[in-house]
Amino acid sequence: MKLYSYYRSSAAYRVRIALNLKGLDYDYVAVQMLEKEQKGSAYLGRNPQGLIPALELESGEILAQTTAIIEWLEESYPTPALLPQDGLARARIRSLAQNIACDIHPLNNIAILNYLKDELAADEAAVHAWYTTWIQRGFDAVEKTVSEYGGDFCFGQSPTMADCYLVPQVFNADRFNIETSQYPCIRRIYEHCCSQEAFARAAPAVQPDAVDA
Repeated sequence: MKLYSYYRSSAAYRVRIALNLKGLDYDYVAVQMLEKEQKGSAYLGRNPQGLIPALELESGEILAQTTAIIEWLEESYPTPALLPQDGLARARIRSLAQNIACDIHPLNNIAILNYLKDELAADEAAVHAWYTTWIQRGFDAVEKTVSEYGGDFCFGQSPTMADCYLVPQVFNADRFNIETSQYPCIRRIYEHCCSQEAFARAAPAVQPDAVDA
């Protein structure tokens, strides 16, 4: 398999974690987002959405969107599982992942931040306030969930899909200097995850195209 990735893309970071947790080998293909390679004809020929990441399967088929990719990995390589057998538990995990993927990340990705600055003339303080608002609204709910169901990981003592989503979002919050000390369960889970090999090997700083992280 080939993963079309950018080291600081939080969406690609999720998929790298999932691949590592599954113990799957893949080729890392760097797509330079700052140079807009994802909008070039070569990449659009593979992924018409022009988004990172994309996973090229051995068959040549290409999957886009992190939830679809991780769900496919779970169905195709069920061991070790990132979703439990119990239907209600699976729904809770998916709910937390979607909180991050749908309600936090899209409002704070680089395209939105650039639009705020370039089109709406928002200064750095306004952009930081925007970023902080959506992180805190999302993390308020995540903290309640993991305080009830969490252990070393978001849900108990084994990593799940939820951890694949949480870790990159906390990394981004830290990178943008967002205060998260008011979320002790999130911080504890994040730090534990980062100490695990599968998460550490997925970290932005150790990717082949890393410049600074």
